[in-house]
Amino acid sequence: MPLPDPRRSRIVLVGASDYTDPDLPDLPAVRDTVTDLAKVFTDPDHGIVPEENCAVLLNDGDLLRVGRQLRHAATTAEDLLLVYFAGHGLVGGRRHDLYLALPYSEYEAPEFNSVEYDKLRATVLNSRATTKIIVLDCCFSGRAVNDTMAGARDTINQLQVAGTYVLASAPHDQVALSPPNEKHTAFSGRLIRLLREGIVGGPEELTVVELYRRLAADMRAENLPVPRNRGTENADQTALGLNRAFATTAAIALRKLREEAESQALEGDWTGAAEALRSVLDEQTRILGPDDEDTLLSRRALAHCLGGAGDPEEAARLLSPLPEAYAQLLGREHAQTLHTRQFLAVNLGEAGRRAEAITVLRILLADRSRVLGGEHEDTLRTRHMLARNLALTGHREEAAALFRQLIAERDRVLGPDHPHTVRARADLAALERSGQRV
Repeated sequence: MPLPDPRRSRIVLVGASDYTDPDLPDLPAVRDTVTDLAKVFTDPDHGIVPEENCAVLLNDGDLLRVGRQLRHAATTAEDLLLVYFAGHGLVGGRRHDLYLALPYSEYEAPEFNSVEYDKLRATVLNSRATTKIIVLDCCFSGRAVNDTMAGARDTINQLQVAGTYVLASAPHDQVALSPPNEKHTAFSGRLIRLLREGIVGGPEELTVVELYRRLAADMRAENLPVPRNRGTENADQTALGLNRAFATTAAIALRKLREEAESQALEGDWTGAAEALRSVLDEQTRILGPDDEDTLLSRRALAHCLGGAGDPEEAARLLSPLPEAYAQLLGREHAQTLHTRQFLAVNLGEAGRRAEAITVLRILLADRSRVLGGEHEDTLRTRHMLARNLALTGHREEAAALFRQLIAERDRVLGPDHPHTVRARADLAALERSGQRV
């Protein structure tokens, strides 16, 4: 499911960490929780709304102002409306209704100085937003635990909003809400971590239901109260962010597919390998980006396969921007950067653009000699390729001199019977026989 439209979505984050009523202990972790959750939701690269569409009401005790912000978000949201609260949850009145405590709320009489959940629910329900989500991270004590949150079925039905999704933490006491030595509340801290780090092996987008499943599993494993949820009309399929761990998982799978395509090419099926690599490359470009190292490898492999399939001109076109892309990513003297320049030269030559190939190879030979040494296998390969292109363009004397130097070095490094040495001797012999092609 696609991410919500950031321009047509609204988020309201309400939190109270400081209380004037001595019967309501302060909740220091709420301050960092609300602040960091706002950063996650408005992150320029991974968030779901811009800052102006995310209202943060931290320790705001003005009930009128809080209500106005909630109504404004509800009336302007068209795609996603998400309302979040962290703080004390209270019960009041003969019906034991749920109230969300603000800094000046009173434990014994929350009716006139707290956000009445039924009013919040009605405000959200009346919004024209396609998807409506309420997240409650409340701790309760004494009667509030027993009357409001202990009975999972009755409570969650009370919180349900038609056509929306409600996610409620279910701590039994203050320690469960704000564990010692943790920066965030237990429930929201783990939600923030999932949004920041992602889920390894999870889907590309973190939907509400996926987040709930992982939250429930993590909190159960840590012996923390398990959150409760209720949703209708596929609201739980709403994505609250991209899975930041998905790229790592996908990269491994796509790398394997690239390697399989390269093996296919080695078996002689250049066209089939190229088709497979196009599919891999499309996914890598979308998920990893066009200049990720894995994407660059696939771009180069695709060009190589196209050259092998008989289209060196197209291969050269695809290879032309890659040396600079590798240089920017890995450095100009990195082996992959130098290797890509060799690929480019080969296909330029095969496309009949020998003069361009010779220019590339002359500079590459100097760079490889300096970086790798004159007798390195890659340096010798470049010298061989330069000599061949020079011979094919009529520069016989220079080509012969390079072949003789190449043979002497390969004799010394690889031995006289090595296939590369034998090939260099054969190319020199062909050059020396009445101008035959090498």
